[in-house]
Amino acid sequence: MRTKSIELMKKIESYIDDFFIKNNRVPTVRETANALQTSKSRVSSYLCEMKKMGMIDKQDKKYGVVTKAMSRINYDTISIPVVGTIACGTPILAEENIEDYLAMPKELLGKGEFFILRASGNSMINAGVEDGDYVIIRKEESAQEGQIIVALVDNEVTLKRYYIDKDKQMIRLHPENNEMEDMYFENIVIQGVAVRVIKELK
Repeated sequence: MRTKSIELMKKIESYIDDFFIKNNRVPTVRETANALQTSKSRVSSYLCEMKKMGMIDKQDKKYGVVTKAMSRINYDTISIPVVGTIACGTPILAEENIEDYLAMPKELLGKGEFFILRASGNSMINAGVEDGDYVIIRKEESAQEGQIIVALVDNEVTLKRYYIDKDKQMIRLHPENNEMEDMYFENIVIQGVAVRVIKELK
C-alpha cells in the first residue's frame, strides 16, 4: 500500500476546519475532493488513515468528522451578517447592506454585536488582510489607537489602522501597505473594530 502524504492530510484537516468555521458543518467528501483537486476515493482513504492516526474522530453524531481544532470549539454558533457597501447615513445592518450570513462559533468571538466586511483592495496586506478576505468586525463607536477599524469617510467605508496625530490635531488612518501613505481627517465615523480574518484556501 502506498504511503500516505502527511502534507495532504494537513490540507484535508485545514480545509475541514476552515469550511466548518464558515458553514457550521463538515464538508462532504465530494466538496473536499473538489477543493483539493483530488478524487473522492482518495479523500475517503485519507480520512480513514487520519482517524487511525488520531488526527480526526469520525464518531461524532452531529458532525460525522471532528478535527482537533473542532473539538476545542464550543459548537454554539451565531449567524453574522456579511455587509456590502455602506452608504452614508445608512445603518450598518440595514437590510439593503446585508449580502449573506455566516455561522461562527460563539467561543471564537466573545461578547458583542458583530458583522462581516469583505475586504476590497490591498491596503491592509501587511496586517494579513488581502483582497476578498472576510473581516469580522465588532460593532463599536470608538476605538483605541493602533486598532484596525471600519470607518465611514466621505460616504465610503474603509478598513485602516487608527491613530490620533496630536501635532496635526487630526485623525490618522494608516494603511498596512508600504506603497501607500497615511490619510488624515478631522472627523470620521467609527463603525467597528476588526477582531478576526477569515481567508479562502489557495
